[in-house]
Amino acid sequence: MQENIGIDVSRELYDAADDHKARFVAKPGINEDVVRLISKTKNEPAWMLDKRLKALRFFQETPLPTWGPNLSNLNLNEIVYFVDPNATETTNWENVPEEIKKTFDRLGIPEAEKKALAGVGAQYDSGMVYHNIEKSLQEKGVIFENMDVAVRKYPDLVKKYFMTSCIPINDHKFIMLHAAVWSGGTFIYVPKGVKVELPLQAYFRMNEQRGGQFEHTLIVIDEGAELHYIEGCSSPRYSQTSLHAGCVEIFVKEGAKMRYSSIENWSRNVYNLNTKRALVDKDATMVWVS
Repeated sequence: MQENIGIDVSRELYDAADDHKARFVAKPGINEDVVRLISKTKNEPAWMLDKRLKALRFFQETPLPTWGPNLSNLNLNEIVYFVDPNATETTNWENVPEEIKKTFDRLGIPEAEKKALAGVGAQYDSGMVYHNIEKSLQEKGVIFENMDVAVRKYPDLVKKYFMTSCIPINDHKFIMLHAAVWSGGTFIYVPKGVKVELPLQAYFRMNEQRGGQFEHTLIVIDEGAELHYIEGCSSPRYSQTSLHAGCVEIFVKEGAKMRYSSIENWSRNVYNLNTKRALVDKDATMVWVS
């Protein structure tokens, strides 16, 4: 009998800000200097910087949409677009800085990993602080990687799928913004015929007041493969506006099965303007749960 592992949705767990001082906080507002800073900090290849700058030009030339939610209280010039946590990514939970670890501990992330997950990633503001996957899956060729690292480690694979045919960089105003300033997120590749029995999970936590979080999730499930991926997101309650504009791109190849589950618990001050999309090939299955 399979045990159901869940996260208790309690406002007391999410509303309190954490006592963590970031390594670096960019000045509010978006411009070319901020975009170049993000790319340089991550030591990105030239093609990714070019894509960011092209997206920035699209963003600057495109007015805010007048349809959908009321955005009158969202001042994009007041948002902080890059907050580098004072932590280095690790595969050992004990090496995560104590004040960050306490946040994820009280949300049950380490316990869930022990009981029912094949791999876990944890992002804090703009940076991934923890990422780990079972060795048996690595041996089967499964990739579960911090998106920042994947750009450098698997350049050909990432370049083929990153904001090309699924969600192009000029899709809409907030995707243009995302493509210019994205940071962190998860890259997953499951080889042909490989069935990942336990879920992979990533958790994204915002902490900076007036901050923006722009993680990018890119998942490629090859022919006949299977995966269940879970994302969790939360933020503390502040009096000032924050922005979350993540992006999820999923490619489900012929005969593959993909299940994406999302648990999001944003405070009322957060504009959550996510974009999620999947391209599903012949005889493949895509299930969204949010």
